[in-house]
This record gives sequence, C-alpha cells and structure tokens, in this order.
Amino acid sequence: MTSIATAPESANAPVATQIKQRLVAALAPTRLDLDDQSASHVGHAGHDGRGESHFALTIESASFAGMNRVQRQRAVYAALGDLMVERVHALTIRAIAPGE
Repeated sequence: MTSIATAPESANAPVATQIKQRLVAALAPTRLDLDDQSASHVGHAGHDGRGESHFALTIESASFAGMNRVQRQRAVYAALGDLMVERVHALTIRAIAPGE
C-alpha cells in the first residue's frame, strides 16, 4: 500500500509538487509524507518571502534497504538535485526501508 501525503496548503504548490515527483521517480516510495514548514520560518535565514523553503520529509522506500542514514540522505538529495540549491533552504529527512 502506498501512502503519499502532504500538508493541505502545499498540496498544489510548485516546489512541493516537484519534490514529490522527483522522489517518486527516483526512489519509488511506499510512503511519502511532505510537510511544508516554511510559515514557521518567516524572518529566519533562508526564508526569502517566496515560501516553500523549509520542509520535513518522511520517506519509506525499498531502495534504502542496506543503506546507512547518510547514504539514504544522499539518495534523497540526489533525487532532488537543483531544488536543494535553488529553492529548498532546509529539509529534515526521515528515510526508512519497509519494515523499519
């Protein structure tokens, strides 16, 4: 069973949509929860007023089996590519393999 969810206010937002699309294409997750936490960071470093700059991600994928935490995070960053440079300032990642 696949569970792919996002916070209601970011459900149709361009950056959140791109994040989800890229992660699905690269990692075939069985669970993907993405929470746009940008509103909590107004006035902090990295918040440029456009929104969609701070996210929390929980992702479950068989691709993570046998990987350590750093390897999993690198896989997520690789899937997101230029978004991590151009649009996303902060990303909290919880990456797990099925059954963990």
